[in-house]
Amino acid sequence: VESGEMWKELFEPSDFFISYPHYLSMCIVGPSQSDAQSWAGFVVSRLRKLVSDQLGRSLPLKKIQLWPKEFSACVAERSALLTHAQRANSITYFIGFRVDTLRMRGSELDIERQLQNFSKFELSRFHPLTPGMDVLPKTFGVKELPKVCFEDVYEGGKVAAMKRRRMLIEADPKRIEAKNKKKLAKLKKKMEAMKRKKEESKASEEKVEADMKEEVDAEAQESRKRKRDGDDANGEDDNLDAEKEEEEEAALLESALDKIQDSAGVVQHKTREEAEIDRQKLLAGELLHDEDVEVKAEQQDRKLTREEIEKEMLASSGLVIVSDDEATIVGGNKILPWRYGYKNAAGVKKEEPDQKKEKEEQEESKPTPLITNRVAFKFKTKFDVVELDESGKVIDKGDDDFTPSLKWTGRKGGFEFKLGERGLGYYRTGKKVVIPSNMAYS
Repeated sequence: VESGEMWKELFEPSDFFISYPHYLSMCIVGPSQSDAQSWAGFVVSRLRKLVSDQLGRSLPLKKIQLWPKEFSACVAERSALLTHAQRANSITYFIGFRVDTLRMRGSELDIERQLQNFSKFELSRFHPLTPGMDVLPKTFGVKELPKVCFEDVYEGGKVAAMKRRRMLIEADPKRIEAKNKKKLAKLKKKMEAMKRKKEESKASEEKVEADMKEEVDAEAQESRKRKRDGDDANGEDDNLDAEKEEEEEAALLESALDKIQDSAGVVQHKTREEAEIDRQKLLAGELLHDEDVEVKAEQQDRKLTREEIEKEMLASSGLVIVSDDEATIVGGNKILPWRYGYKNAAGVKKEEPDQKKEKEEQEESKPTPLITNRVAFKFKTKFDVVELDESGKVIDKGDDDFTPSLKWTGRKGGFEFKLGERGLGYYRTGKKVVIPSNMAYS
């Protein structure tokens, strides 16, 4: 391959120092350069056992990895008691690991025992072990790693490495899925809170409505109670009024009896029993009969006017004459002939004598029908003719100030459509409603 594009990905720098959240450094020091080289070779040959056996099997780790390249630098603590020669003759290896939080007990990971076992059982085999040979471990977070770890790997050093780490974290499918799940859980929690708030609001509204209903019922009950108390008081007043009226009526009857006796010019002293008998006759109307006869005789002797003659003719025909001030219907008390089974003689067919006799016997057993004669009237006085509806009420035909209408038929100038004293229709705007004398409204 001439261009080398296919090998580009293979030779890209490793992301070891940005792939793990935790790192363990093993700083190998010696008193001299020769001692440090022999000692470092032995320790490096045993580091794989530390990673795979001591740390990998006994600790709750998801993943652990040893970086095979050494760094010629001492990253041990400054408080460590090291000479200048030891710091100069030292190399460092790094181990990256990721903790499995589901398998952890507590919040801290303790590796002190594993390091002691590694030093006791593995490093103690080196001979000759001279003073100054030692291995100094130290833990780092990914952001706490020294700059020497990124100088030969990334262009731009540690800053560029941290930017690449952030980009890899944001592009991680598992992290995206976890972030979406967290966002969805937060949204569900918010929706549940909104639903719960809505239910609480609805419950409070129902409680307010129930309280208002109870208040209205209590007021209605109190009103009914006051009304009953008022009716009882009115009943007592009515009883007192009735008794008072009876006493006044008795006094009037006694006064009328005295007047009758005074008008006859007879002064008699009657006992209590005779006065009681006269009172009973007065109640029955027997004592007033003679006076009514005299009044009727006087009316017959007086010459009647034309209007009175016409009134008597109408009254004798079963009609009722009313004045303009009265609101009764003319002929309202007249009993119509067909209500008593009346039939016109012209419509009755001729029947045989036997059939006629049987029919007469049947008719005799029935109630006697009311038979009236037909009367034709010719009025000299002009009367207002009105039209009645099925219920016997006068139908208002309207006038200049009112036009009856059962529904809205459009605008009319100077009129307004409403339900007034004369019924539903168009009333003249600003005009006082005047009911005609021949109209009867209920």
